[in-house]
Amino acid sequence: MGSATTNCPSDLSYTSEHEWVRRLDNHQVEVGITSYAVDQLGDVVFVDLPQVGATLQAGRPFGTVESVKSLSDLFAPVSGTVLEVNQELRIAPELVNEDPYGAGWMIRIQVSGENEPLLTAQEYLALLS
Repeated sequence: MGSATTNCPSDLSYTSEHEWVRRLDNHQVEVGITSYAVDQLGDVVFVDLPQVGATLQAGRPFGTVESVKSLSDLFAPVSGTVLEVNQELRIAPELVNEDPYGAGWMIRIQVSGENEPLLTAQEYLALLS
């Protein structure tokens, strides 16, 4: 079994709180948690996400992930408005474990204003080591 630190796609940005950010068109981003976070959590059993239209502030909690081991806050990597929530996670939270960078995405955000710089894959990996 490979370590989580090796699964860190270089086309994504990261936060020190273990969220990933995929830049989409029109100042929109997709957000999820990293495979490292998934490994630390264990089996995800519930994901509590904000409503569409909610306003998020970078660095502030936007939801929680509950696993068999613990309950962890999710922190917004950018400020903006929630455009879409991955409804699949309501019925299949295990998607976060199975495909954290794909089907396990959590929310899509319309980015507003200036945001804190995010980490590159190399910077995130350095943080983990």
